[in-house]
Amino acid sequence: MTHDAELDAKGLLCPLPVLKARKRLQALSVGQVLRMEADDPAAIVDVPHFCAEAGHELVEVSEADTAQVYLIQKG
Repeated sequence: MTHDAELDAKGLLCPLPVLKARKRLQALSVGQVLRMEADDPAAIVDVPHFCAEAGHELVEVSEADTAQVYLIQKG
């Protein structure tokens, strides 16, 4: 899937990946997609929870090298 913005949150610990994602998503229009890479083990729980609470869609979660890749569509 294509994306409109990227965020490298590798090396950041909870809650920074979600806080940075929130900030990046604010600059996007509804329907645009943010691709975020994070290696914080808590992100596996935090990112889906953030998306559900904020009204965004977690389109895909996958693995890339040593990080998880999240595709988040702005709601």
